[in-house]
Amino acid sequence: MPVVSLIIPTYLREKALRDTLEDALQQTHTSLEILVIDQTQSHEPETETFLARLAEEGKIRWFRLNWASLPGARNFGVRRAQGDIILFIDDDVRMKPTFVEAHLQNFLDRPEIGAVAGRVLDRQIMEQDSEEFTQEMLPPEASDPGIAWYYLDLVHTVKPQPILSARGCNMSFRRSLFTTHGLHFDERYRGSAVREESDFCLSIRRTGYQIWFDPAAVLVHLGEPTGGCHDITTRSLKYQITHYHNHFLMSFKHLSLGQCFRLYWRLFDCHVLGNPPCHKSGSLFKILVRGFFYGWGFLSAIGTQIKSTWDDGQIYSRLDRPQNS
Repeated sequence: MPVVSLIIPTYLREKALRDTLEDALQQTHTSLEILVIDQTQSHEPETETFLARLAEEGKIRWFRLNWASLPGARNFGVRRAQGDIILFIDDDVRMKPTFVEAHLQNFLDRPEIGAVAGRVLDRQIMEQDSEEFTQEMLPPEASDPGIAWYYLDLVHTVKPQPILSARGCNMSFRRSLFTTHGLHFDERYRGSAVREESDFCLSIRRTGYQIWFDPAAVLVHLGEPTGGCHDITTRSLKYQITHYHNHFLMSFKHLSLGQCFRLYWRLFDCHVLGNPPCHKSGSLFKILVRGFFYGWGFLSAIGTQIKSTWDDGQIYSRLDRPQNS
């Protein structure tokens, strides 16, 4: 059977990480290597002992880094992965023993599939729903790169289908996307790295491979309020700017002019004006503040795009050295 490399980037997580690894160790697919890309400088003693024991027993490959970047951690893990399939999960998820098998079966059955997006039972969203519901097919809007991000419901969708993008906490790829096609995660996605997985998935379109949604490859995303490779709160100045910066950077790289306009309007309508599905405060002061961040993020993304003519932004990959593996 093909080897699957399960890559878990982690930052400032303790019990959630231990629980995630306990589930990973119970997978029924035995040709599995587990790589923990650890960006936590100092763990609690219980977690430190737990990780050290698993690494010593050869159950995980444990890499410790002195920087925190989600796309950087993904690239670091890919360079060290030995599997035919690269599977990413977050460090705060729970999954059944057949989770890896469900991902792998799609690649075995259909050679046109280059990536698999799994279903994500998001704890926070599920708790907020007044009543449970499911949908078989995503709406047509979910195929439009300009507005898809407001219609890609991977929580309630229950029918397998082609899809535009995956969620970073539950996605897998053929190794050839990284080796033959030379794709990598863009380390210019800052802060919480929102849209870094969307950027990567949009890059897959030029390879001819298909991204497939499989609801059988399901996990529960706990959505812990801290940690997870982003060391800033959603209320911080840096987070607000990078949130918009990342959306605009994605648009510059992948979208047509019409798609850009649709994204910019939905981003403004939802995140600045606060209309659904964002449901933010409608006070004039807060709208003006959010509008300021929106404009700042746009200018910041333009600066990033200009800088890319001489600097590709892969700062953490440049820090990586083969001898550190």
